[in-house]
Amino acid sequence: MTNKNLKWQLPFLVILIVGTVLILRKQAPYQTNEGMVFGTIYKITYQSKENLKPEIEAALQKVDNSLSPFNKQSVITHVNNNENMEVDSLFTQVFQLSKKISKETHGAFDITVAPLVNAWGFGFKNATNVTDAVIDSLQEFVGIDKIDLVNGKIVKKDPRVILDCSAIAKGYGVDCVARLLDSKGVKNYMIDIGGELVMKGKNPKMETWRIGINKPIDDSLSVNQELQTVLEITDVGLATSGNYRNFYYKDGKKYAHTIDPRTGYPIQHNILSSTVVAKDCATADAYATSFMVLGLDSAKTICNAHPELDAYFIYTKEDGTTDIYFTEGMKRYLKN
Repeated sequence: MTNKNLKWQLPFLVILIVGTVLILRKQAPYQTNEGMVFGTIYKITYQSKENLKPEIEAALQKVDNSLSPFNKQSVITHVNNNENMEVDSLFTQVFQLSKKISKETHGAFDITVAPLVNAWGFGFKNATNVTDAVIDSLQEFVGIDKIDLVNGKIVKKDPRVILDCSAIAKGYGVDCVARLLDSKGVKNYMIDIGGELVMKGKNPKMETWRIGINKPIDDSLSVNQELQTVLEITDVGLATSGNYRNFYYKDGKKYAHTIDPRTGYPIQHNILSSTVVAKDCATADAYATSFMVLGLDSAKTICNAHPELDAYFIYTKEDGTTDIYFTEGMKRYLKN
């Protein structure tokens, strides 16, 4: 390059650099809000000039007021107490989606499983002395076919039916925050509520969001954070379900928190961890739990029937070693 050409090009280079700096300065910063909701931690990172934490927490409180069985004034608590009342729009959306996914998973997903979850000591009531007779008696009023939504009110075939939306409510809460951020014109964000996520756009480094899937190591205190793999992923909902953090031992036997509503007993399948990617987090959340109940073979069948879902499973082989299986569509997100 001659000195004459360089002399002409330098001003344009300076203008380009200054312009780039000015554009970057005009970009909104990334905010990070953290707190507690639904008995777990939330962390939300988003690009906005405005700190939206008050509005985010108001949206999450609406979900809690509708779907939390620990909230004595929530809609679901009133329904469980057989009070004559109309449910709100949040409850209606979750109920209808739950009915749909229950049908598609042949009953593996069931929001009436609460009495069984409580009996085994994983719900919102104290555990009981579980026997076959106890399970048989509880199953008389477990089954999503025993409830319906008529003219805005829940109708039960048996007043003892109790609802628990914990396998879908966190994911739905994530979706509610995503809708809020979308309404505010936020283009780049990641919402994480207890490991249920929605990602959109880019991270603060202007790269695709990177999400780790933990190795399923028995760890009730959540100390071990060793990763199985890392996903580069955006514009989807993601949820992971596993039994390696919520379990207990009694009389030398391990009891996992995922209960099969069809049998009444904690699952004994070979899936250790189920990660699902879907268009929204509520759907991902519900299917991740369903696949834990169904086991690997049935989970594969459902994934094949629903190409809009992608999944990554860590499971135990017959020889006791662990292995992985993932859908074809999951390959686009796997980076290691």
